[in-house]
Amino acid sequence: MRHLIGTAFSAALIAMPAHAAEVVIESSGPVVELTVVEQIEADPDLVTVGAGVTSDAPTAVEALRLNSVEMRKVIDRLKALGVAERDIQTTGINLNARYDYDQRAQRQVFRGYQASNRVSVKLREIDETGRILDALVVAGATNLDGPRFSLEDDSQAKATARARAMERGRTQALEYAQLAGYSQLRLLEVNETITGRSGPMPQMRNVAAMDVAEEAAPVQPGLVSTAVNITVKYEMVR
Repeated sequence: MRHLIGTAFSAALIAMPAHAAEVVIESSGPVVELTVVEQIEADPDLVTVGAGVTSDAPTAVEALRLNSVEMRKVIDRLKALGVAERDIQTTGINLNARYDYDQRAQRQVFRGYQASNRVSVKLREIDETGRILDALVVAGATNLDGPRFSLEDDSQAKATARARAMERGRTQALEYAQLAGYSQLRLLEVNETITGRSGPMPQMRNVAAMDVAEEAAPVQPGLVSTAVNITVKYEMVR
């Protein structure tokens, strides 16, 4: 695991009691308030991709039936590749009438129906992502989106970020205290905001007319990050 730490802070000296929730903590000395951000970057262990099938037919019933047959091929292929059923989730089924605008007649012309079905798939073997994407296209998927990389459990990364944020916050607060002629600190309040983000989310791409290469699609997972943002208040004491 590799780490990248970024820190942003602001400080203010105030001569009034600090507040933590609804509890008022009296302070006789000035108070320093800091906002510290700590970010941890790590190798992802989970990737999410979306796969869908779009089908056209003259009638609504035919479009939906055709789409169901094609989508079943995609789902069966995922299971054959070792993807657990719990990691395959339907995210949308749509059925709509299709119209084209006839320039000569200056009106909408009915062209039939279009049905679509999409699933979200969690892949726990990052190195298999490209091969599975190719296999989905072969199985009949007409559009893909993703991949979106993440950590399945980022609690350890957040704990590391939290510990470093508190350490950095106290160090910075003590520097301000010493500059102001004080030597010690008393913690008054801690507030935390947790953020997490993954790499860029590629847009859905239509692959209906795409030639499938013999090699798997190249996929670079890079790093994903998680961060904590804390605000700490310390009273300066002598």
